[in-house]
Amino acid sequence: MSKTITDTAQFGRVAVVMGGSSAEREVSLDSGRNVLAALKARGVDAHAIDGIPALLDAVRAGHFARVFNILHGGGGENGELQGALQALRIPFTGSGVLGSALSLDKIRAKLVWQALGLPTPRFKALPRGADVHAAAREIGFPLIVKPAWEGSSVGVTRVFKEADLDEAVALAHRYPGDLLMETLIEGGEYTVGVLDRQVLATINIVPTGEYYDYNAKYIAEDTRYICPGLEGEAEREMQALALRAFDALACSGWGRVDIMRDREGRNWLLEVNTAPGMTSHSLVPKAAAAAGIDYETLCWRVLETSFREDA
Repeated sequence: MSKTITDTAQFGRVAVVMGGSSAEREVSLDSGRNVLAALKARGVDAHAIDGIPALLDAVRAGHFARVFNILHGGGGENGELQGALQALRIPFTGSGVLGSALSLDKIRAKLVWQALGLPTPRFKALPRGADVHAAAREIGFPLIVKPAWEGSSVGVTRVFKEADLDEAVALAHRYPGDLLMETLIEGGEYTVGVLDRQVLATINIVPTGEYYDYNAKYIAEDTRYICPGLEGEAEREMQALALRAFDALACSGWGRVDIMRDREGRNWLLEVNTAPGMTSHSLVPKAAAAAGIDYETLCWRVLETSFREDA
């Protein structure tokens, strides 16, 4: 558990690092502006910093005591920033190097879960140049093709027939890293937030369109969010699975676990986000609100996660 902070002076001067150069830059800027405003409203001496190079320059110059990391994807969630800040002995929010790196790499995350017997859709890792058609025949249609190191549904395609496979692969190849091909689970889409060991209520995401894509996540105003998404034992079972998945990847502080629930009621782990969105459409704030935690308090509690037990 993190340390409970009652005096803003204990935080010191806080850098809210956002933006950066990943494909999720605009979402990160939106999240960062919201977080910055919330912390300032609570009296925290918080300041915006765009991207890792600017942040590290400011930290080395002694301008900040700790970091609220709201970079999405890229160096902000893959362990690079976390390693640099640990080397500089600057506390930061969220997971450390290992948890961040494992979570952003969807292939290795799934390998860990698979080794532990946790349910995740059947998958194939596809280095560039791999025979994607042979892999698709092995996985079977329908399937999903996605970049292994991106979030926010960037570069993701649902493929129902082989004729559409090459176009899906071409889209995913626009982003760095290997590709991931996995079985498309048809059913309900859920997410579970974790805040300092507190597992929040599940959210059942019901887009108006067929899928919860980038537009449904960040632009559309008609996506429905049902919280809690399940009841009774089904709710507790999904929450327990989410925490096991979070712990298996050495995650800490806060995060969000995405899960599909098939038509037979079986849960399938998709991914863990170690710096979830904090926009007006984002899911952790919705689940926190259902638990009686308003947005400003949520940001405060996330900032408290920078006080690590092992620090």
